[in-house]
Amino acid sequence: MGILNPAEIEQTKLLANAFDRESTACVTVGIVTPLAGYLYNFSNFNAISGGRMAVYLAGWFLSAVLLHYMARRILRRLA
Repeated sequence: MGILNPAEIEQTKLLANAFDRESTACVTVGIVTPLAGYLYNFSNFNAISGGRMAVYLAGWFLSAVLLHYMARRILRRLA
């Protein structure tokens, strides 16, 4: 990729930040919230089997990691 002008640099940073914020949201919504619900037995979270919960949490975690990795890849264009 060629030399980026200042506007393109800022747009690249905004795009990378959007992906990173989305990864944070995945952790909050997909991991922290269900664990809190399970811990406090909100809406019968304890009725969900441990294996099913593990698969669910792993899916959200992998989504968060993938989004964060995409943000890092986008920022590499600036280096």
